[in-house]
Amino acid sequence: MLWLGLAAAFALPAATAPPAAQANAKLPDSFSGWTGGPQTPLEPSTVAGAASTGILTEYGYVAGWQRAYTKGGHSVEIRLYQMKDPTDGYGLYSFLRTPEMHGTDITEHSSISATRALILQGNFVVDAAGGDFLALAPDLKLLVSALAPHVDPGAYPILWQHLPDGGMEPKSDHYVLGPQGLKQFFPLADGDWLGFSSGAEAEVARYRLNGNELTLLVVDFPTPQIATHQLEQFSQVFNLNAANLGSARPAVYARRELTMVGLVAGARSQEEADKLLGQMHSAIHVTWNEPSASFTEPGIGPIIVGIIVGTGVICLFAVIAGVAFGGVRLLVKRLLPGKVFDRDSQLQVLQLGLGSKPIQVQDFYGIAKPDPAKPPAE
Repeated sequence: MLWLGLAAAFALPAATAPPAAQANAKLPDSFSGWTGGPQTPLEPSTVAGAASTGILTEYGYVAGWQRAYTKGGHSVEIRLYQMKDPTDGYGLYSFLRTPEMHGTDITEHSSISATRALILQGNFVVDAAGGDFLALAPDLKLLVSALAPHVDPGAYPILWQHLPDGGMEPKSDHYVLGPQGLKQFFPLADGDWLGFSSGAEAEVARYRLNGNELTLLVVDFPTPQIATHQLEQFSQVFNLNAANLGSARPAVYARRELTMVGLVAGARSQEEADKLLGQMHSAIHVTWNEPSASFTEPGIGPIIVGIIVGTGVICLFAVIAGVAFGGVRLLVKRLLPGKVFDRDSQLQVLQLGLGSKPIQVQDFYGIAKPDPAKPPAE
C-alpha cells in the first residue's frame, strides 16, 4: 500500500497541472529551420488592450503561450491561443484580424501582412509578428502541420456567408459571441440586449454606401420564436425602424427572416437600410432532394396466393425436418443398437402383465434377438 500512496502523490501534480505547464506539447521547439527560445504563458491582458480579458473569456479562451524563434539572424514572435472549440477559435481569429491583412492559402481561414500573420487551425489561433511573412508563408505551413495532431477538427461558423458582399469594407466582419465583443463593434447599448444567453450568435460588418458608413449586424437564434421575441425586445432599447420620430434612443432598422434578424445602424432612411437588409438571407433552407416512392396496396388475389404459398413452404419445411429427425434416429438405432438410444441401463418399461410373454426392449424395434443366456424379466 505504501508504494501505491507514493505513486499517487507523484501522479497528482502532473494530473492537476495548469494548461501553461503543458505548453511544450503545443508550440514546437523548432520548425523549418527556426529554433525556439523559452516558452512562456500568454497574459490575456496584453492581447489587444487590457479590456480583452473579458472578450477572450467570451470566445472560450483556455490557455495561451508565446515563444520567440530565430533563423539566420532573423526573429519572429509567435503567440498560440488555445480555445474551447473551433467556433470560439474562429471568433478570436475574426477579432484579431486587421483590415491591412489579406487572405492566404495556409489554412481555410488565414490572413497575412508584411509584418504579421494570423492563422486559424481548429481551436488554435496562431498570431505571428516581426518577420517578412509574405516570404515566410511556406515556413508557417510547416508550423501549422506540427500543431495539427493537437487541434479539434470541428466545423467553423458559416454565419459570415450571409453577409452582403456589395459595399463591405475589407476585413471588417467579426464573429461575436458575447456582449463585450458586441460593444466593441456595435457600440449602441450595454449588456446582453442581443440575447446571447438565449443561444444567439452574431456577425457584424461595416459598409459604405453612397458615402455613408453603415454597420450591419446579422444575428442567428436557435428558433424563429426566440428571434421574434428578441426583435420585440429590441424596440425597448432602440428607436426601431424610426417608429418614434422624437425618440432619443439610437435609430436602428431591423428585419427578420425565420431564425435570423438583421440590424442596421447609421442608415439615414429605411430605404438605405433595406439595401443591406434586402440582401440578407436566412440560414434555413428547405430542400426536397430525397428519392420518392409510392405504395400501392395489392389486390385480394395476390394476398390469397401469398398465403397459400407461405403455408406450403412452412408445411414442406415441417415434413423435411420430421423425416430428417426420424430417419437419423432410426439409422443410428440400426447401426448402433443399444449404444446411443434406448440403452438397457437407462430405459425402463412399465408392464401391465396382461400377457404371458415378457416384454423386451428389442421387441419394439426388432433390431436384435433376445439373449438366451439372459433370464426373462419378471
